[in-house]
Amino acid sequence: MKVHRSISEPIRTTATWDERWKGNDRGLIACWERGREKSVEDPALAAHAREGRLVLLPWKGGIEKVTKAKQKIGTHFYLAMWQGLRGDDLDIDLEHEHEHEVVLTCTTTGMAVAFTGDYKKYANAESPDLMVPE
Repeated sequence: MKVHRSISEPIRTTATWDERWKGNDRGLIACWERGREKSVEDPALAAHAREGRLVLLPWKGGIEKVTKAKQKIGTHFYLAMWQGLRGDDLDIDLEHEHEHEVVLTCTTTGMAVAFTGDYKKYANAESPDLMVPE
């Protein structure tokens, strides 16, 4: 399933917790919408994201500094929030995620991050910056 939502669509204001987190989109629309809200709250952070920086967000996937690892694992939640922060359409392919993961390289650090929906991959990653939605 491809999760796509146009940046021109309004942010949902009446969705329940279950609708936001337990729907077919697996919470990605909620993350993307939060990224859109965050872009208004923190325009400088949004500008960094638009420059291709993988900024720190509540989900695993941002880069704070260069590490010895050549590649880091990030979540689809991060990717969705980052897309919203940048003002991009939400565009994540869940159907083919096991065949190829989206890999982005931070323009500041040069580090690559592979984004996945596979909990086993990112749960065992080094940094404990994964948050669970309440």
